Formats: sequence, structure tokens, C-alpha cells
Amino acid sequence: MSKKFINEPSCPVDYAFRRIGGKYKGRILWYLHLNTIMRYGELRKSLFDVTPKMLTQTLRELEDDGLITRKVYHEIPPKVEYALTETGGELTPFIEHLKDWGTRQLKKDVP
Repeated sequence: MSKKFINEPSCPVDYAFRRIGGKYKGRILWYLHLNTIMRYGELRKSLFDVTPKMLTQTLRELEDDGLITRKVYHEIPPKVEYALTETGGELTPFIEHLKDWGTRQLKKDVP
């Protein structure tokens, strides 16, 4: 019998939400889908409610999970571009379904 570790996902749904859950990950993936490539400043403007520290942390987590790529151009000033990986792109239809669901729910909530 194998032992479960505290940080191991308990099921595939848990695994998926650990990768894309949170306040910013889904939105970052969606914006990268819409724009193909975005620079840090563009993401920061799109996610107006995120702090620089949280954006950096979230981008690192997405990169570590293989959902986005980070390309650094060695120039002055430094230029960094983010894009979806193939694995990250596989999430696009699901995020689109969530967006559509959210749109319908928002319409219901508006008097």
C-alpha cells in the first residue's frame, strides 16, 4: 500500500486546479491565448488588480508547470515575452467554457 503525502493531489481534478486555480492563473492563460505573446508590462496592465510580486510568482508557477514559456531577450532595457505552451493551449477550450458560463451568470445577476 502506498503512502499519500500531504502535498500530493488527491485526484485529477485536484491536480488540475492546483495548476490553474487561484485568482490570476486562468486570466493569464486566457490573455495569452487571445494575444499569443505578451510582455510583462502588458500582462500587468491586463491584470490591473495584481501586485508585481504576485504576478511574478504566478508567472513562475505557470512556467514551472509547463503551461507558459518565458523568453528573455538580452538587450537594454531587458525584454521578456510570455506565451502558452502546447500543454497550456490545451486548457483554452475549458477556460472558454468557464468564460461563457461566467458571462451567462453575470447576465442573470444584473437586474
